[in-house]
Amino acid sequence: MELRLDEPFWLLLLVPAALYLFLTGWKHYRNANALFRTSFILRLLSVFLLVTALASPVIHQPIEDEQILFLWDRSSSMSQAENGIEEQLNRALDGKGIDQSAGIFTFAEDFQSLMPLSSDPSGLPAEMTANRAEHTNIAQALELAANTGDIDRATRLVLLSDGNETRSSALESIDRINGERVTVDVLPIEPPAGNEAALTEFTTSAQAFLGEELDFSLIIEADQQSEGELILSANDVEIERIPVTLEEGRNILSHKYAVQSEGLLKFEAAIEIGGDGFLQNNRLTSLTEVEGPPEILIVSNEGTSPVTGLLDAENLNLVETSPSGLPQNLSSILAYDAIIFDNVSGTEVGEQTMAVIEQAVKEFGMGFMMVGGDRSFGLGGYFKTPIEELLPVEMEVKGKHELPSLGLVIVMDRSGSMAGQKMELAKEAAARSVELLREDDVVGVIAFDDKPWEIVPTQKLDDRQQAIDDILTVAPGGGTEIYSSLAEAYGQLEELDLQRKHIILLTDGQSATQNDYYSLIDEGSDNNITLSTVAVGQDADRALLESLADSGSGRFYDVTDASTIPAILSRETIMMSRTYIVDEPFYPLIYDSAWSPLFAEGIPQMNSYIATTAKDTARVAAESEQGDPILAEWNYGLGKALAFTSGSGAWSGEFQKWGNWPAFWNRSISRILPSFDEASFAITRKEQGVYTIEDPSQSSAILNVAVIDEMGEEIEVQTEPVAPGVIDVYMEEEPGLVFFSVSNETGAAYRSGLTIPYGEEYRSEPADVELLSAIAERSGGQVLESLDDAFRDIPYSSSSMQSITLPLILLAMLLFFTDITIRRFGLRMPALPKKAPIKSDSNANDGIEHLLKAKQRNSK
Repeated sequence: MELRLDEPFWLLLLVPAALYLFLTGWKHYRNANALFRTSFILRLLSVFLLVTALASPVIHQPIEDEQILFLWDRSSSMSQAENGIEEQLNRALDGKGIDQSAGIFTFAEDFQSLMPLSSDPSGLPAEMTANRAEHTNIAQALELAANTGDIDRATRLVLLSDGNETRSSALESIDRINGERVTVDVLPIEPPAGNEAALTEFTTSAQAFLGEELDFSLIIEADQQSEGELILSANDVEIERIPVTLEEGRNILSHKYAVQSEGLLKFEAAIEIGGDGFLQNNRLTSLTEVEGPPEILIVSNEGTSPVTGLLDAENLNLVETSPSGLPQNLSSILAYDAIIFDNVSGTEVGEQTMAVIEQAVKEFGMGFMMVGGDRSFGLGGYFKTPIEELLPVEMEVKGKHELPSLGLVIVMDRSGSMAGQKMELAKEAAARSVELLREDDVVGVIAFDDKPWEIVPTQKLDDRQQAIDDILTVAPGGGTEIYSSLAEAYGQLEELDLQRKHIILLTDGQSATQNDYYSLIDEGSDNNITLSTVAVGQDADRALLESLADSGSGRFYDVTDASTIPAILSRETIMMSRTYIVDEPFYPLIYDSAWSPLFAEGIPQMNSYIATTAKDTARVAAESEQGDPILAEWNYGLGKALAFTSGSGAWSGEFQKWGNWPAFWNRSISRILPSFDEASFAITRKEQGVYTIEDPSQSSAILNVAVIDEMGEEIEVQTEPVAPGVIDVYMEEEPGLVFFSVSNETGAAYRSGLTIPYGEEYRSEPADVELLSAIAERSGGQVLESLDDAFRDIPYSSSSMQSITLPLILLAMLLFFTDITIRRFGLRMPALPKKAPIKSDSNANDGIEHLLKAKQRNSK
């Protein structure tokens, strides 16, 4: 046992304290009574104990017990060595000493407890939770393990890893660990040899021209000689398969490809060989911008639009498609300079694709135009969608048209099979429908499984937010029974005096019972009730639902993409609750704009349009006599968007015979083509997850950055200024393509697609024995050849430190109060009990007493 004072300078207070006590008490001490002497000594001891307590005294007690913590690297690069490590760990635990505790922890990018620290370990569990294996963070594992268990015990960390760290620095971490208590042994793990091939480099020219031969340059690292196949793709379409023979080590390959299309091309290279250990390192992508005339994608329901024949095909590359042919990812969307939706229903597009288009317009300057028709704007189900967000008009008509009274009941499947995305989208769809309704409208929501559940009572919409909140609380569970819920909906609507009464039935399954649906629907038709049905997924009873919608004078929707559910319910609600199509011939009012010169000789008559509401900052070039926008434009982020609420065909009336009709469409295209100032910003990858963006002119005071992935999702980034016109961008990255949109305070912008290679975790590399040896050397550990020596004695002794400050203070207080008590009540010895007198003969005693008294009288 050892006593240590952590703050000994406080002992200097003993000097003035001793001087004071000597001057005030010592000169009286020699001649003082016991009371004074006792009080003086108690006071002296109290002062000494208090001053000693201020010096923070600590008692060190040696500890014989030791703890050994195994750190098992379970990152992806170690996956092929797991079985061998399990065997070694189980064997090593048998060698644990009596005074030793053991624990096993796994790590990769995270840190998990596999076997808690125990003096009697039971071995590895049968099932192990997977680690987040995309990275290796040895530094974090060492620091967390060093502070696990009893931090006073001598501890050995045994690191089982290949040493290929991709996060932080293990050597810096070792410097932060207490080296007097913790040592680190390392067991280098070499993954088993296999037929491993990694595509480490794939480059194409950044820019090219149509017909030019592109040079593909590839580097493949192989562990051994092998035969394989190189697969090349352009914009996700396979273009060639090439047999290759790989030699051990570095293989440099090249290939030529004649560019056959314009715009942004995404090329992908993939290598396939038998027995490959990692598939993650077999693919890389590269981007090439092919110069040419502007690319315009025209989307229409039939895949052919009148707009195509009106545009200047000599100076524009025109591509037609149906909604099903729309590109699904950002790189394919960005191959076009502008997209036109000609009477396209949102129920056929899907919100995922809408989100990608919205990001392409906002962050990358692509143009977008929507053309009216009976499947467009509000009637297309675009309410509250990303497309409505980017357009200069709102789908909602605000108080301009006479609206019919409406009763709507949504019958929504909540059975167990709806769990997950389908249930969430169905709730969102129902909530959107409620948002579209007026306070005077009647609305009800019934959720069903094996019986109906009333979520929103069928009544006037007095509290919209409460109805929405109730809808969003619906949880899945139970079976599927359609008839009783549908009958409940019909029963709630039949007695209501409304101009329009409608039911929307949404389900992904088949009813458990087969009742007489058609009698129910016929009775409902007599009460002016209509029915539309939505079949979700492959298990829905399509034949029944389609038949019900046909009998109920409604519409049937066959949903394969669940993301279209909100658009479907929005479309149904709008069709019932609004008179959106204005089909009375009229002459539009033309305002000063880029189109106004075309009307110098007169304005043709239009037949129809879709009613919308212009947004506050939209520029309206033409509107109806009722004040509804016919032609409106605005800037949306870096891009431009245009809304033409009439149609390209019969809706446009006499415009089809108008001499400037082609000029009208070409002028419209010119208004939405990208026109931002292209800056020469440079983007370089500094390290994994860190990118540097630089304005070479150093004229940018502020650089704004948005990073979008292939699915149109914005990636969260953090920026840090480095120098004038230079910033570092930090983000969590996944392998694949990302797109940077960079702009400054002057409006100059730059867009670029960058390929993020697979993580360093998947590079085929030998164990970093040099790093592992340095870890062991700095911590006083060893490089092990096996785990047999993991439980050898730890060369450092450990001890526990116990502070005695509080006990000293308590003892000083006890002595102090004892001193006060003595001075108050004095020193008194406890009284001894008196002995009882000895009894004797009473007569003899009386005689003696008489003699004594007589003697006393005589003496007087």
